[in-house]
Amino acid sequence: MKKILTIIVVACVAFVMPSQAQVKFGLKGGLNLTSISGDNISSAVSNKSGFYIGPTVKFTLPVVGLSVDGSALYDQRNAKIKGTDETIKSQSIQIPINVRYGIGLSSVVNVFAFAGPQFGFNIGDKSKSFNAILEDTKGWSLKSSNISGNVGIGATVFSKLQITANYNFQLSKSGEVEYIKEDGTTGTGKMKFNTWQLGLGYYF
Repeated sequence: MKKILTIIVVACVAFVMPSQAQVKFGLKGGLNLTSISGDNISSAVSNKSGFYIGPTVKFTLPVVGLSVDGSALYDQRNAKIKGTDETIKSQSIQIPINVRYGIGLSSVVNVFAFAGPQFGFNIGDKSKSFNAILEDTKGWSLKSSNISGNVGIGATVFSKLQITANYNFQLSKSGEVEYIKEDGTTGTGKMKFNTWQLGLGYYF
């Protein structure tokens, strides 16, 4: 799976780098506000927060208003287990590739909308037991990689400072939660991290 995702990322980057493109490099970071959905765990979590940070690059294409950006982000998403000091923590490298369409409101401000795929690679703990925490849930396990999508809006000021807001939604499951059924047997259900993100970026 990792090899397939790597090939997809390389192909996407190669596709968005025509010789006529104008290239800008920068840094971006922001806040994650995560909604965790999954069997026997959705109602047990709260304070779902986190952050992301990393380098970014923007390609302005030879079509009015059209550009593409790609980033390599360290991404952390947390959720506190209600009534305990325990948390669910996802740590990953996220590679979003977004197509953007912008409109200049003045010589100073440009507003844009964007959408595209995001490829994630887990670098943190992949599993944790809840035997002593939740009565009917045994634990969770995260996948080594996943695919999600982005859709959002933003604004660029003086062609350097960027402000964005977007929704990141899982196209594949983030992991699985293992729980105890009413008959005492063990079952598994999918778990997804869908996230609202607020970000700031700066292009050099």
